[in-house]
Amino acid sequence: MELPNHILVVDDDDMNRLLIKSILSRMMYQVSEAFDGIDAWEKMGSLLPDLILLDLIMPRMGGFELIHKLKNDPEKKNIPIMIISGHDEPADRVKAVEAGADDFLSKPLEQVILKAKIKSLLKIKAYNDHMQNYQNKLEEEVAKKTAKLKQAFDELEAASEKMRLYSLDTILRLSQAAEYKDQETGEHIRRIGYYIQVIGQAISLGKQEIDEFFYASPMHDVGKIGIPDNILMKPGKLNAEEWIIMKQHTTIGGKILSGSDSSILKTAKIIALTHHEKWDGSGYPGNLKGLDIPLSGRITAIADVFDALTSKRPYKDAFPMEKAFAIIKEEQGKSFDPDLIDAFFAAKDDIISIRNKYCD
Repeated sequence: MELPNHILVVDDDDMNRLLIKSILSRMMYQVSEAFDGIDAWEKMGSLLPDLILLDLIMPRMGGFELIHKLKNDPEKKNIPIMIISGHDEPADRVKAVEAGADDFLSKPLEQVILKAKIKSLLKIKAYNDHMQNYQNKLEEEVAKKTAKLKQAFDELEAASEKMRLYSLDTILRLSQAAEYKDQETGEHIRRIGYYIQVIGQAISLGKQEIDEFFYASPMHDVGKIGIPDNILMKPGKLNAEEWIIMKQHTTIGGKILSGSDSSILKTAKIIALTHHEKWDGSGYPGNLKGLDIPLSGRITAIADVFDALTSKRPYKDAFPMEKAFAIIKEEQGKSFDPDLIDAFFAAKDDIISIRNKYCD
């Protein structure tokens, strides 16, 4: 059963309160009384009315001050207020409306007008309550949908991260197929990627570009799969004819990686083709010089040579790291981009840490 509307009558005159309460009770409303603003405010601490009938001039706290308090309280500001006052000058009416009152009725009361105005204000209150409830439910529904959407994005991101790791694992395994012929390890492939990562960070590359270089770089020597074993695994120095064949691993890698729509494989193709180009133009296969060498190739060249210097090969033992750093420094402006070498040495501690962590 629906409860009757609750109306609070605030007036310092006992007879006025008794008259209004009598009228409202016959209309089946629940009625509370307060003799001034302070009394009304205290009563509203336990039960909020649907409508307030308010006198203006009262001791302790008058009507205008109570309206101000009500309109500044989030919980009470939407309670409709009807002023019932013997002070019905136009200035009083305007001041009451500006303060936040919804209606004004002069004393002495006319019951017919009082009943009509009360019904009208309660209808407005019921509509406002309905809209507020609707808004609250809508906000709750939006919050639920937002939470579900966030959960879906989180799950998608987790799935994407898992796919990224699967893709990286596949790249590493496929790249290692070529490295097995060269008696190099999977750690060599990982180190190259991490060296490139820290150099890229040192020159303030964007995360997307760094990630692309990181994922593409393991395939830099994939073309070695097409080089005969007797050349690839020869313990001594290659002769001129063997060296010509050996250098073809760059173009073979480029062919293997060509024709893909994948941005990573496109970058991998560029790296495979250009990671043996040199800053002074003496590299291969295209004798590219300076900034004509793509950035991905220039960075990979440094990482690849440093790792080769610090790793054991069929034709050499591993150099101590300080000697490898000295050789890299000597090639600044010759084999390698001078600015990238500065970045490489700026990240020296990270480079050493990577070499120690991912040792063969």
